[in-house]
Amino acid sequence: MKNRLLFSAALLVLMLQTAIAQSQQLTVQNGSGKPTVLTRADLEALPHVKVTTSTSGMSKSGTAKSETSKPEASTVFEGIAVEAVLEKAGVQFGATLRGARLASCLLVEAADGYRAVIALPEIDSAFTDKPIILAFLKDGKSLDDKEGPYRIVIPDEKRMARWVRQVTALKVVDVQ
Repeated sequence: MKNRLLFSAALLVLMLQTAIAQSQQLTVQNGSGKPTVLTRADLEALPHVKVTTSTSGMSKSGTAKSETSKPEASTVFEGIAVEAVLEKAGVQFGATLRGARLASCLLVEAADGYRAVIALPEIDSAFTDKPIILAFLKDGKSLDDKEGPYRIVIPDEKRMARWVRQVTALKVVDVQ
């Protein structure tokens, strides 16, 4: 009986570890439709980026605050540049991003079905200095279940509508 309980407990732990690992996987689909599955370890091996964000100019409702309002505290997100994540999956940037490819965009999908689009030139460091990151840490701690395991962070946007939480897939698509 004791051995049976020990075996059951070990099996449960193994199943939980597998479920956690799968929930932290990210599917990246390049422009030709080829999917690449990246694990948390794959992503953490890429160069890390930190960005500090603040919503000090906006209230929770999205309207401008009065000058007497206290500014909100800033938040530090850490993760990987989305450009680096896409390059890991075979998406090319720089001189190759021209012509018809300028009509390509990144479709970001979340676990709850939420989706947002980012134009590829917004991601390419040859076009912009504005970082867009796939974050996995917030103020030095892993993102909680409501936000993570991954979240898109686009600093300096007036609205956070494209800051997709619980990111499960990144897909490069052509706009027809």
